Amino acid sequence: MKPAQDKNPALTSAVGTTPFTDGFNRRISYLRLSVTDRCNLRCIYCMPQEGLPLIRHEDILSYEEMLRIARIAAGNGITKIRLTGGEPLVRKNLTDFVAELHKIPGISEISMTTNGILLENFAGPLRRAGMKRINISLDTLDPEKYRQITRRGEIRSVMAGIHAARVAGFDPIKINIVAMRGINDNEIRSFAELTIDRPVHIRFIEFMPIKEKTGWSKERFISNDEIKKEIESIGKLEPLPPKHNSGPANMFRLRKARGNLGFISPLSNHFCDRCNRLRLTADGKLRTCLFSDDETDLKTPLRSGSSDTGLLDLIVKAVLAKPERHTVLNASFKKCQRGMSAIGG
Repeated sequence: MKPAQDKNPALTSAVGTTPFTDGFNRRISYLRLSVTDRCNLRCIYCMPQEGLPLIRHEDILSYEEMLRIARIAAGNGITKIRLTGGEPLVRKNLTDFVAELHKIPGISEISMTTNGILLENFAGPLRRAGMKRINISLDTLDPEKYRQITRRGEIRSVMAGIHAARVAGFDPIKINIVAMRGINDNEIRSFAELTIDRPVHIRFIEFMPIKEKTGWSKERFISNDEIKKEIESIGKLEPLPPKHNSGPANMFRLRKARGNLGFISPLSNHFCDRCNRLRLTADGKLRTCLFSDDETDLKTPLRSGSSDTGLLDLIVKAVLAKPERHTVLNASFKKCQRGMSAIGG
């Protein structure tokens, strides 16, 4: 069904006049857009070895539907869009989609989180299409351990992707590590040392309790305070100026290092008070908090002829209901019903 158009000039002009602000006066400017729940890896902290039930193809938003929501969002204060999955590069024609996102007025930055397996062939085209930043998930530097963590990946493909991204002009390149005790905690110093001679940003992300059968436990969990202490055995960590700390990561640098070190601490030192993001799942559900199963269905009204103003009203209501903070550390907390690959990592 063709979407209804706003015929009332007063209604039409209302779309794009007020930046999204939640009930706690946080300005919402960042949309994480999941383009697929499919992934070519089976990382131990993300999903069980057999994988997870997949969203039906007909329930996945089309690129045209995603672009419509992105335009409404950009008209109301969203300036940054990050493409996520699953693994975003497994979806066909992603480069063309990036090029269309790049045309939307108000979007100042398009970025992507990827496991890097397919990046070697896509880095150049994505950069030319308008993508500005890439985050690459890499939890070990050891080839055999990489196969164990991902259950099917080859680290040489990721390294080739990182090289291709650097050649394509992505700067900085951010490497995301989920630190897990007894699995990759013996590599913390090795990752930190990469920043000494290379202009890379290494970001340590605390292991989060998303979905069942993902191996999370208090025994596996390592706080970023503990990781910092380990790194400080190499050298002094110097905090970076505030302009480097606009996102969830607290940024530091080893003295005289070329790259930076970031610490994302959603559990030990949550950043809910400055959360500026929304998440749109691949099947059209809007989430205002990673750890909350509360979702707003945008797909059904989108496909039922809703006007842009109708869709905007739903988004505004969701933003106003955004919780003040997550409740992961509460005794009553239950792991999210969706896995990270279905939410959009």
